[in-house]
Amino acid sequence: MTAKGGNVALAVLLASMAAFLGAVDAAIVRSLGGEVHPFIIAFFRATFGALAVLPLVIRRPSVLRSTHPLRQHAMRAGLKLLALIAFFAAFARGPLTDVTAIAFTSPIFVVLGATVMLGERLTRAKIAAAALGFMGAMLIVGPAGSGPSLAIGLALSGAALTALIQLMLKSMSSGDRTDTLVVLNLLLSAPIALLIALPVWDMPDRAQFGLLALQGVLGAANMALMTHAMSLADASVVAPVDFLRLPLVALVAWLVFAETAAATTWAGGAIICAAALLASRGR
Repeated sequence: MTAKGGNVALAVLLASMAAFLGAVDAAIVRSLGGEVHPFIIAFFRATFGALAVLPLVIRRPSVLRSTHPLRQHAMRAGLKLLALIAFFAAFARGPLTDVTAIAFTSPIFVVLGATVMLGERLTRAKIAAAALGFMGAMLIVGPAGSGPSLAIGLALSGAALTALIQLMLKSMSSGDRTDTLVVLNLLLSAPIALLIALPVWDMPDRAQFGLLALQGVLGAANMALMTHAMSLADASVVAPVDFLRLPLVALVAWLVFAETAAATTWAGGAIICAAALLASRGR
């Protein structure tokens, strides 16, 4: 096996591990959802994420130097928190597999947003991707699917916010390194999350705190795995691996919560994944 081939294989393995951690993360949120407010979950997620990057900041303070104003990073951190809260609330209220499938509509929103906000050309492939993504979502929430619900609405909101964050990153990455963008996002998220969580604060018990700590570690590990995977292979190779989250979430939901995904969820999820791939590669 060539070195290049070895790098690609390792990248796929790391991305697969990240997908598994994402499925476990969803299960933890569902376990906490009925007892811990989404704002508090977001605070602990942000706090443990910030703690995870502190050693890097101490070792290399230059990582904090950015060509963009701090308020722009703070805005991105705030939007990221809102997206997380939307998904946390959705996982707590709706079928895990349905919410995960809807979350994959984010690349479709990126395509539409890039056309409106960045003036990118809307090609036939991108139009087809948007139409397929809409069809897949409607199949999941239509009469034969789980139906419209607050959880589905929250998942769509989270997907749209995630797309907006990715569009911001697209413009910000031209001036800043990836590690700078990641570190500043995590460090700024914690104080913003605290302000949001204080009005609804209720101290978690030991078991809940343990799950929150585990979720924070998994979130940091997920980010590290995907970042390293992206450094080893092209995004066109790594990104599709994330779709493994759908069957993995379905498996975890079945094993832990006795949830069985409907046929419409599988069909809609497959269409959304195909649409996301088409959107990311469409010219």
